[in-house]
Amino acid sequence: MLASPLQLIDSFLLNYTIGDVLLFGFVGGLVAILPQRSLRMLGLHTIALGALLVITPASAMEPNSGSILASSFQYKLFGLVLLVLAPVLYAVGRR
Repeated sequence: MLASPLQLIDSFLLNYTIGDVLLFGFVGGLVAILPQRSLRMLGLHTIALGALLVITPASAMEPNSGSILASSFQYKLFGLVLLVLAPVLYAVGRR
């Protein structure tokens, strides 16, 4: 029997956590922002994703078999690093 497209997507997404999705979104946003060459926009993007990683509950970021990072603490630490780096990017940017 053929599986529906939603079942295929669901079976693919079960290997990832919300932390992985946020990291993929961060990288995708970087790719979209880099052609614009705006450090302020990059700083705002970094602040938003860093804050999302910090405020997301650790239970939602428990690693699965396909996770990028090994523990929920690493996701939180990466979010803190982004929150420290982001104001510097924003302050240095001119446009």
